[in-house]
Amino acid sequence: MLIALGTLAGLIVIVLTAVNPVGTSIGFVLSSIAMTVVVLCYLWLDRWEPEPPRLLIFAFIWGTSAAVVISSILQIVLEAWVNPGGSGDISPFTLVVGAPLTEEAAKGAFLLLMMTGVRRNELNSLTDCLVYAGLVGAGFAWLEDILYIANADSVADSLFTAALRLIMSPFAHSLFTTMTAIGVWYALQRRSAAGKAGAIVLGYAGAVLLHAMWNGSSLFGAGAYFAVYAFWMVPVFALAITLAVRSRRREQRVVAATLPGMVAAGVVSPNEATWLGSIRTRKLAIAEATRFGGKPAGAAVKRFSHQVVELAFVRDRIDRGFGDPRVLALLHEETYALYASRASSPALYQLAGFRTS
Repeated sequence: MLIALGTLAGLIVIVLTAVNPVGTSIGFVLSSIAMTVVVLCYLWLDRWEPEPPRLLIFAFIWGTSAAVVISSILQIVLEAWVNPGGSGDISPFTLVVGAPLTEEAAKGAFLLLMMTGVRRNELNSLTDCLVYAGLVGAGFAWLEDILYIANADSVADSLFTAALRLIMSPFAHSLFTTMTAIGVWYALQRRSAAGKAGAIVLGYAGAVLLHAMWNGSSLFGAGAYFAVYAFWMVPVFALAITLAVRSRRREQRVVAATLPGMVAAGVVSPNEATWLGSIRTRKLAIAEATRFGGKPAGAAVKRFSHQVVELAFVRDRIDRGFGDPRVLALLHEETYALYASRASSPALYQLAGFRTS
């Protein structure tokens, strides 16, 4: 899947390069720099319980390929249905209604995919949903920005477009999809199918509304554009940051609350519990293991700490009443994985307060 989507994204860029090599080159370099910053911000947010790298890559490539193709097809169909025999130019309807409806559906489809199969086990917190949504949005914005910059009439116009899109609104697509991510997270907390569907639909509607207001502001001149930016986009962005930071703090509280039970059950030693409760103490433990055991020992301690977090979130699901047979099976799986992680390194035994032979 990753290879296929990556190939598709590469082919799209190659086609753009063939049409306008100079503009595409400018767009590729500048958009890549901007989206690297966006991706690094989401990876920083994801430090407490890091998501599997393969799924993070999958999210970004989905945005650069599948979401672009799906939204383009849906937009063509929608435009043909609403305006048969149109001129082919981008109409106000397409800009304000069609693009938000189709693009947010295509990007949000990744989050719906994450709710299925074993991928569901990775959505342990709102932070996880926000990270996946952010990377999908970053991938989509990366390719879209290249397209807009490449289609400018001159190099000067390309640079102006780049400044407008990459400096003022690099997080725009990620922010839109954040609304869907919030809906998905609340859907995961609902028991009924109607409650789940309602939460997802409301989240998607929020994404479409935010996207439509942003696109629509461009129809009314620079004044409307900056008004929407200053009085709508910036406050919503600040709210999203607040939610993300609070969610990551909640992750820490969940682990801290479950550590005493793990100690009582003999899964985690009292010594381990003293450094597993915060990012700072985890870093100190990893650094100490690296000091006397080298990089392999530090990596083993890091894996172990991540495994403890995974087990803590499974325990939290059960404590909140979501302990269905699938989650109970996952509890045993994560517990055995934790034991295996500890057994892989003598450094962990020393940090745990055990003696090694």
